[in-house]
Amino acid sequence: MEAPLYPDLPPDPSAPRGGQPAFWVGPRHLAGDDGRLYDVVAEALAGLGWTSLTIVRGRQEPDEEPEDRQVLRSTVLHISPDALRWAQWGLADEPFHLGGLPIAWQISARAEASSPLAQWSAYFTRDVPGEAMVDFLVALDASDQPAVPLAGPDLVLDAVAAHGWFRDIDQPEAAAMDPTFTSHISLGEVPPLIQDGDLRALSAEDDQTGSAGWQAWAEPVLGAPLLWVASFAASVPHNLIAAFAASLSSTAPVLRQALPEATQERLLRAPAI
Repeated sequence: MEAPLYPDLPPDPSAPRGGQPAFWVGPRHLAGDDGRLYDVVAEALAGLGWTSLTIVRGRQEPDEEPEDRQVLRSTVLHISPDALRWAQWGLADEPFHLGGLPIAWQISARAEASSPLAQWSAYFTRDVPGEAMVDFLVALDASDQPAVPLAGPDLVLDAVAAHGWFRDIDQPEAAAMDPTFTSHISLGEVPPLIQDGDLRALSAEDDQTGSAGWQAWAEPVLGAPLLWVASFAASVPHNLIAAFAASLSSTAPVLRQALPEATQERLLRAPAI
């Protein structure tokens, strides 16, 4: 389906890339990452003054062709100037999965530079809109205390409600979804292996409920593979998640050349020319 979307907006002077046509696309939460999730986030972090370090571990035999090299893990690590926050892009033979999708970015923060452990981590798969990740990181970079919660969970739901998302009828204080019921954000039990400095999030006795974390995901077709997943440990400050949620649910169009196959028919498009 193709229809005019915000026709008065000027085209992006940097588009199109590679000679491919570019479109202004909406809704953002179904627009994917344009195949540029690493580039978009890395460029934003560089603009914020974060430094990067590339680590490659693997094995290569003498006279072995480059394509036959066995790379165990390739990681690009971006670190903030105060070393309290970092972002890791990782490619592994056995990647960590969320909702059946491999993790692309892991964002972490700690209260003190002397601490060897992260206070919390957040995880994003490919096809998370890069704009939402960038807004999350900008809010993280601007925070004087990135490991200290500054607001309650209502801030997250208010952020998406302001853009027309509906609160879940059964869980109005903990979940919301977009008007087409394809994208969701929910406060509840976190998946296994989510790193959190709060020991209550690691284990809970039978009579004690563990800390809850936010999850967000897009499921274009019920029962079909998810488009993307984002998972936030229980200790991620709600104000940072609200920045992500507000950007994710924004009604402003985004520029795209590559559209997700699963959502092409659900997107409104206007040529960026």
